Amino acid sequence: MSTTPIPEPPLDTRRLQQFVAVAEEPTLSDAAARTFVTQQALSAAIRTLERELGVELFDRSRRQLALTDAGRSLYAGARSLLAGAAGLARDVRQSAAGTPDPFVIGHSPALTGGEVYDIIGAGLDRHGDCAVTARQLFPAAFRDELLDGSVDLVLRRGVATPPGLASAIVTYHRLRVAVGIRHPLAGNRGLTMPQIASYPIMVWAPEHQSFYTDFLVAHCRRSGFEPELRVDPIQGTPPSTAVLRDDEVCAFVTEPAGPLHRGRAVVIELDPAPLVPVQALWIPHTESVFRAALLQMDS
Repeated sequence: MSTTPIPEPPLDTRRLQQFVAVAEEPTLSDAAARTFVTQQALSAAIRTLERELGVELFDRSRRQLALTDAGRSLYAGARSLLAGAAGLARDVRQSAAGTPDPFVIGHSPALTGGEVYDIIGAGLDRHGDCAVTARQLFPAAFRDELLDGSVDLVLRRGVATPPGLASAIVTYHRLRVAVGIRHPLAGNRGLTMPQIASYPIMVWAPEHQSFYTDFLVAHCRRSGFEPELRVDPIQGTPPSTAVLRDDEVCAFVTEPAGPLHRGRAVVIELDPAPLVPVQALWIPHTESVFRAALLQMDS
């Protein structure tokens, strides 16, 4: 006679919230205040969670609690799991009320408003019954804004999946070169990489601090030269604006070829031109009909 194994009990989200608080706060007292329980009750809850999992989550040999390897593993996925649970509860309430909130998309400054609109439009073509709000975010805010539910999806230039998030490549954009109208290359109808090798390249962030910068630098090196980088002092505007205040620099952009910014800059075709990815990030273990429609966009 076969026996069916008893399934492991699911994680208690309340205890998981308490665990995250203990992991993030400097003292148990601060964590107890954050979760509105006594220190004794919080300590007992963490012990119960450890018994349920069969592991020690904290090293208690020192004055201050420190995460064990198992604790770090749990913490790495806990915020995403809690964010998904909170999002599900929010969706259920909105569905019952018949008043769903707009689907909020955050996007990095490396994507223009027009590019974001095209991506949203492709999703609406497949699932038009959805209100959408788009707003710009700096990369440092991506994870926190997703986890606290401020945005439902992030669009950025990237390929690697950050810990605790899910991702997919939505589409690719053709790379071009922008220069100011007084730049020596401004009169060219097309450019090759060797032609721009002697000019500084304006980027929004230093090398090793941005996937997009690293992608551009790697392309320069594959083309046979070491680029001179300058970091744009103005953050949050479209990439092509980087050339407006410096007549020496070039900037890699994805805007269409032609004049820009009332004739103050021009975008020139690059041959051969690499394709740069647009990556979507979201909370794993969550469902969204509009997100599924958006991710079907053809490259």
